[in-house]
Amino acid sequence: MARESAPLVYPVFPPQLPPALIKCFEAARGAAHLPSTFHPPPRTRSRCFCASEPGDSLNDSRHGMTWRRWAFTAVSFAAVIGVSLYFILGWWRAGSAIGLPPRAHLLAIAAVLIEIITRSWKITWSAKAAHIDLRFITALRTTLAGDFGASITPARSGAEPARFLVLAEAGVPTASALVVLFAELFLEALSLATVVVVVAVVFRHAGIVLGALVGVVGGYAGFVLGIAAIAMGLARKPARDIAPTWARRIGLGGRRWTVIERWLAQVRTTVDTVRHIDFRWAFGSYTMSVIHVAMRLCVLPALVLGAGAVAPLAPLALWPLGLLYGAAVVPAPGGGGAVELAFRAALAGVIGKSLFAAALLWWRFYTFYIYIVLGAIVAGNTAMRAVRKTQEMEEELEAPA
Repeated sequence: MARESAPLVYPVFPPQLPPALIKCFEAARGAAHLPSTFHPPPRTRSRCFCASEPGDSLNDSRHGMTWRRWAFTAVSFAAVIGVSLYFILGWWRAGSAIGLPPRAHLLAIAAVLIEIITRSWKITWSAKAAHIDLRFITALRTTLAGDFGASITPARSGAEPARFLVLAEAGVPTASALVVLFAELFLEALSLATVVVVVAVVFRHAGIVLGALVGVVGGYAGFVLGIAAIAMGLARKPARDIAPTWARRIGLGGRRWTVIERWLAQVRTTVDTVRHIDFRWAFGSYTMSVIHVAMRLCVLPALVLGAGAVAPLAPLALWPLGLLYGAAVVPAPGGGGAVELAFRAALAGVIGKSLFAAALLWWRFYTFYIYIVLGAIVAGNTAMRAVRKTQEMEEELEAPA
């Protein structure tokens, strides 16, 4: 499919806006084709970057992330690695193993592969449900690019811009790409809610871990679904050039309201498309989404139980899922060590001294580091360009007029 002739322009979400609205419009934040009648202010127009612009490379200093952002990312990753090493070395000196038997690794790798494949099928089948032609390999690159972008940005904010740019550079029209991304976010929240309900029944006697999971993951899913409903409600209202009083009171006036109105216009287009979806493909996509979430439950049990240890299944499956989705609200890229600290507090007594160091090391590898490696190999360059352009437009939006 040929690439669209119109240039790609990247409006972004202002970093100071409330987190609720960030989650609401996350799928549209990475990039958008502006209507032909839209004329941004001269300052903004001069900083719009086309995906096909000559000289657009990682070495172009004009397009690089600011040193402060790089420093923040570096410090966060240093904290992640430092906290991990502190726990691993401490427990290793106390007699904990670091290596695991091949069976444990094979089971964990199988869970990761199934998770990636089903997530890619979810995107492919979501596109089919909306009558959009999307190849599986493009969906796979979209998935891994989003993982890479999420890993190196605060609160996983680089995921959707990276996914959008992969779709755009594959020739997917902007409106179609936004439909796919909104569907992906919606199905993620819906499948999370489904998994929480199922585990609440299966592990109903799990105690505090079940309450924590329902609180974190169920709250996250309900939050995303609720904000999506609010966005669709706002999108039904006529466009306004001037921010209403309630928006100005919470700091959404001026340029910020202009950007929100552009997003709402995209939401209106998306809602119109969803009205004509093929529910057979939509149900298949939802099923793939449930499976991919379930696979995230399986990694730690595969490592611990696959190594022959005796441990209760409920905390091994439920705590990691809460930690993974809870980390999405941590501002620091990679969680800044918060995930490791929570893992130690929740699971050290469950896993035991003999395997804790190995469990922490390999669980983080199979749920975090491996996605960085795969994303960098498959679409790292594209993800970096999307993150870089998004950040530059954030700075432009926040600059004085």
